[in-house]
Amino acid sequence: MNAFFIELFFLYGKLAGGVVLGWILGRFLPNNTAAFLGKFLFWVGVPVSVVAFLRHADLSGSIWLAAVVAWVAIFLGWGLGILWLKIEGLKFQKKTSIPTFFASPPSKLSQGSFLLTAMVGNTGYLGYPVALALVGQKYFAWALFYDLLGTMFGAYGLGVVIAARYGTGLKNPVSLGLEMFYNPTLWSFAFGLLFRNVFLPSFWEESLQFFAWFIVALSLILIGMRLSQLSSWRSLKPACISLLIKMIIVPLIVGVFISFLGISGSPLLVIVLQMAMPPAFATLVLAETYNLDRELTVTALAIGSVGLLFTLPVWLWLFG
Repeated sequence: MNAFFIELFFLYGKLAGGVVLGWILGRFLPNNTAAFLGKFLFWVGVPVSVVAFLRHADLSGSIWLAAVVAWVAIFLGWGLGILWLKIEGLKFQKKTSIPTFFASPPSKLSQGSFLLTAMVGNTGYLGYPVALALVGQKYFAWALFYDLLGTMFGAYGLGVVIAARYGTGLKNPVSLGLEMFYNPTLWSFAFGLLFRNVFLPSFWEESLQFFAWFIVALSLILIGMRLSQLSSWRSLKPACISLLIKMIIVPLIVGVFISFLGISGSPLLVIVLQMAMPPAFATLVLAETYNLDRELTVTALAIGSVGLLFTLPVWLWLFG
């Protein structure tokens, strides 16, 4: 148990240190700094780090199951979100004395944001550092498959369909859905698979690994910088319900289920941690594009990012 707390202490030091530093920098640096850093990570940093970490990742076994589990978790979050919205709607229709979690009957805009935050997690900028810190590079590919073949397509595929269904934005959903194919991380994933067995001199190999870990630190700093720019804390109750679905109910149900299927050890922990990540910043992009409930989305992002510090020990205890 002492080793458990020591590991958790160092993990929190890495995560909280980067996020807090980013939050401080975000309060003092120009507002466009976070956008610039985000573009650098999107186009250069994360793709290169993916190539670097794939060189030492173990691709043996049933690694493809990570993507399958990602879609199971996405659809389960969507289904539970729909069920909750139906229950809330019935409460307002029948005017029962049962407490409601929306101040008024949820609009279609609020419903769209609620569903997105209950489905899609931050498995890239936050999920990667957590997985790397806990299980190392050997099982990083499980997190990578979950994110690229699950979350990304879930956000810019199914997520776009939901945003267009509930929102009022005029942007063509097909064009936004095609953006996932322009994601350089997807192409670097393919390149990394081909490049992983190519010999590199020790200096270049070490430099590549150093750059990759530096990008992990920058990703945490970017999370803090974006959190420092979030100013809305309204819609607290519905946001907490979407987080309950996204970060607790879905990981618990699916984690227990896949453990009975034979997935165990570090692969199981990586998958559960990816499922338990707070909502992705892609949900805010979709909310802004399709004029959904931004306040609900922002509140879920902020509360979920802080709540991860409290839920991590639970998943380490149950599946670690």
